[in-house]
Amino acid sequence: MKAPTLTPPPTVLSTPQPNFSAPPSTHSFAALLFDMDGTLIDSTAAITHHWHALGILIGVPGPTILETSHGRRTIDVLALLAPQYANWAFVCEAEARVPREWGGEAVEVPGARGLLERLGGSGGVVPWAIVTSGTRGLVKGWLRVMGMERPGVLVSAEEVGEGKPSPEGYRLGSRRLGFGDGSGAGGSGEGEGGAGALREVRPDEILVLEDAPAGVRAGKAAGYRVVALATTHAIGQLREAGADWIVEDMRSVTMTEWDAKARRVGIQITNALVR
Repeated sequence: MKAPTLTPPPTVLSTPQPNFSAPPSTHSFAALLFDMDGTLIDSTAAITHHWHALGILIGVPGPTILETSHGRRTIDVLALLAPQYANWAFVCEAEARVPREWGGEAVEVPGARGLLERLGGSGGVVPWAIVTSGTRGLVKGWLRVMGMERPGVLVSAEEVGEGKPSPEGYRLGSRRLGFGDGSGAGGSGEGEGGAGALREVRPDEILVLEDAPAGVRAGKAAGYRVVALATTHAIGQLREAGADWIVEDMRSVTMTEWDAKARRVGIQITNALVR
């Protein structure tokens, strides 16, 4: 008796792994604008605890909040889910507790500390800022807990009318560093960056470093170039948002030099995603 022919099981197609092997490229920028969470530090565990605790208070399940919260201001999340709590007094007090209560659960994004130390070690001549969806108390608390370099300019959630993906925060960061913000509005410097006439640069001479699609869109809406870190979101989302480069973490971004004459910082990008 002839043995029956066995049909082999269907082949499971494996998902192609992302190829982070683009050759090094060096670029010259007038200023660097960093997001905070997911870009410089990873406080996912602490923020998860925070939102679960806050969810009990406001009557919204923590997982429901987390579905929409990353990369967005707390006040904007609350405006959608619990409008009665969407005020700055409540938000600032709640966020300031996070580093105090769950500070041990944050870690630095690989490569971030070294890059900030190189920028800080330049004698303060390299223009860089943090532009974040967190409140000032939250960001300063994390920098203190993590012992990381502090920027001369910080733009926090409560200082802008619209959060990311609006370009407002990144444009404000550019102005505070003393540059035209890419809007063509001109004007004078303001805030931490000092006063005086703004130095006009092409928008693509400003580099934004982000991890969230909303932040990538904010940087691109300002006309700036954007490095997206694939630390918290799917590569497809970052690509769709318009990132110029996608890297695994901050180890792919290094400062090569400060050109004092041209007033430009050299940034090398290695092992970016091959498109």
